[in-house]
Amino acid sequence: MALERWFRRQRPTRGDEGSPAGLWLKCPSCHAQIYRKDLVANLYLCPECDHHERMPVDARVAMLTDDGTFERWSGHILPVDSLEFVDTEPYAERLAAVQKKAERPDAIVTGAGEMLGERVAVAVMDFSFLGGSMGSVVGEELARAAERAAEEERAYVVVSASGGARMQEGALSLMQMAKTTVALEALTERRLPCITVLSDPTTGGVTASFATLGDLVVGEPGALICFAGPRVIQQTIKQDLPEGFQRSEFLLRKGMLDDVIPRRELKARLATYVRLLRGAPVDRERAAERVKVEKPELSRAAVL
Repeated sequence: MALERWFRRQRPTRGDEGSPAGLWLKCPSCHAQIYRKDLVANLYLCPECDHHERMPVDARVAMLTDDGTFERWSGHILPVDSLEFVDTEPYAERLAAVQKKAERPDAIVTGAGEMLGERVAVAVMDFSFLGGSMGSVVGEELARAAERAAEEERAYVVVSASGGARMQEGALSLMQMAKTTVALEALTERRLPCITVLSDPTTGGVTASFATLGDLVVGEPGALICFAGPRVIQQTIKQDLPEGFQRSEFLLRKGMLDDVIPRRELKARLATYVRLLRGAPVDRERAAERVKVEKPELSRAAVL
C-alpha cells in the first residue's frame, strides 16, 4: 500500500480542500491565500491580483439587478431522464443529488428586474450544476425568458457559464441549440436589445448557439470561451497554441467579442449598453460607476 501511494495521481485542488471547513482558498493566478469571506465580499475577485473566480448564480443575480427588483421566472420545469442514461451512475440519481445541493431544478435562473433603472430580463447559467450543461430544461427556460422579455418589452441579458450540451439527454440536448437561436428572433423583431455575457467557462454547444448571437457579445476578464478546448485542438493539430488562446482578451483582439468588462464595472456598462441600443440618452456619471467594494486587509491575503 505504501508503494502504491507513491504512484497515485495527485488531484489538483482549488485551495480549499486542505483548509478547515473551506475557510481559505488559494488564488489559481497569483497563489495568494484568501479568506473565503473576503472573496465573497469582493465579488469573487482575488484581492491581490483581481483574478475573476467563478461566481455563484444567486450572487451574480444580486450583483446585476437593483435591490428588491428581481422576480424569478424559472424553477417550474423539471428535467426528464428520457434515455434512462447510465454512465458511472444513473443520470436520474446524479440529477437528484445535484438538485438537492443546488436547491433548484436545473442549471439556470431566469427572471425580470431593473438594472440601474433599466427594465431587463436576466438569465444566468450555473456552472456548478452539472457543469452548466444545456439540457432540455435550460434551453426551454432560455427560450421562454426571451419570448417573455419580448412580450414585456424588456432588454434581455444572458450570462453564460457552461461546458456545452448535456450528453445524458442526447438529441434532446442538441436541439436546444436551434431552439435558443430561434427564440432570440422574438427580440430582434421588436427591436429589443439582447446582450450576452460570456463568463468562465463558456464552451461547446452554448458557444455555438445563443451565447455568441447577442446584439453585443461581451466577456469577463480571463474567461475561457471556445467550442473545442485548447487541449483537444493542440492534440489534433500537433502544434503549440498562442499564449492566451481562447481567453476573452485574445478573442477581443480577434473580433469575436465586442468588449471585455471587469466585474465591478459590469452592471453599469451593461445598463449603458441597454440604453444605447434603445436609443435613449446616457448618463455619463452613471455609466462610469463601479461596484464599490472595500478591499480586504492585506494581512488576510499572503502570496505563497
